Amino acid sequence: MATHNETGKKGEDLAVKFLEEKGFEIVERNFRWKRYEIDIVAKKEPFLVFVEVKTKTNTTFGYPEDDVTPRKAAQVMAAAEEYVYATGWKKEIRFDIVAIVLKGDLVEIEHILDGFY
Repeated sequence: MATHNETGKKGEDLAVKFLEEKGFEIVERNFRWKRYEIDIVAKKEPFLVFVEVKTKTNTTFGYPEDDVTPRKAAQVMAAAEEYVYATGWKKEIRFDIVAIVLKGDLVEIEHILDGFY
């Protein structure tokens, strides 16, 4: 597996643990629709939360959350619309970002509520 894929997988695992510790129920990981993907689908009443996880090993070229471009946000929202339709979810939804920076053994995690919409 390529290093960036390993970094991404580690970041998603850390994000799941972080969210669970904050009381979120993880419903699904890596939900795919067409060519789009949602990293984490979680519940925390009254919300169904679609989470985009971005992980970097340094911030020389910007912070992880900066990588959630308008195009990426639109892709996640399109997949989320399909997910809501397929599952019949009738309550509130939200789009969050979990930004992770890995610096050796040090892990910095920032949870951005309503990161995009």
